[in-house]
Amino acid sequence: MRVTENIHELRTIRRAMPGVFGLIPTMGSLHDGHAAIIRRARLECDHVGVSIFVNPAQFGPEEDLAKYPRALENDLALLESLGVDAVLTPFPENVYPPGYQTWITVENVSKPLEGAARPGHFRGVATVVAKLINIFTPDRAYFGQKDAQQAAVIRRMAEDLNFDVDIVVLPIVREADGLAMSSRNAYLNADERKAAPALYRALSAAKARFETGEKNADMLKAAVIETLSAEPLADVRYVSVADPDTIEELHEIRGGALLSAAVIIGKTRLIDNILLEKR
Repeated sequence: MRVTENIHELRTIRRAMPGVFGLIPTMGSLHDGHAAIIRRARLECDHVGVSIFVNPAQFGPEEDLAKYPRALENDLALLESLGVDAVLTPFPENVYPPGYQTWITVENVSKPLEGAARPGHFRGVATVVAKLINIFTPDRAYFGQKDAQQAAVIRRMAEDLNFDVDIVVLPIVREADGLAMSSRNAYLNADERKAAPALYRALSAAKARFETGEKNADMLKAAVIETLSAEPLADVRYVSVADPDTIEELHEIRGGALLSAAVIIGKTRLIDNILLEKR
């Protein structure tokens, strides 16, 4: 496994890896969700690259950039065990050098939900993903469904800018109690961790209503809120039933839909989603 902080060196490493190349962009503090994505990429690609970069451009001034979990030594050991070929671990000044002023904004898909709650977040995400695709020149780039709006933003960007890459979005990996795996779960104390699966239970309750015939979005949102109201530590920030590609809110589900929600538990923002699919 080749590891470098230097973008130019990474490009040299990449040029020596023929065949289908897969990229997994990460912010590190890797968990089993990341491992599942990497294993899938290993099955589908001749070579696999991973970036580990806590991207300051996607954090707001009041967010947790300084506290975001970092575990580079453990991350690299895991990546080597998974057969990763190349790893880029750049410093912020390598990615955004002095005088940097070019940003990518995916207009409408970025505006609601996480975009409304975290102004500038998706501008930072789209820009760094575009840069990583440009650096690694992958044939496939892999992401997780847990960040569903992020995946929609990246798909739209890749299509609009004619990127020669397949965007692959893989299912959420969950803990045994249903909590979606996330690096931010490490922030939860024991009581908060016990409360956190309420988010998935609430989404599942609404999915059950959908599968028995409920297609009204407001009724499905109400089912999520009803379940979450039983958990006193869960502070609901939004519940959404939206088009999975445009993230536009739906009133009635005629095909499929993205059911998503965000809660604050303690000081930790948790997001989760379930795809509602037409049978």
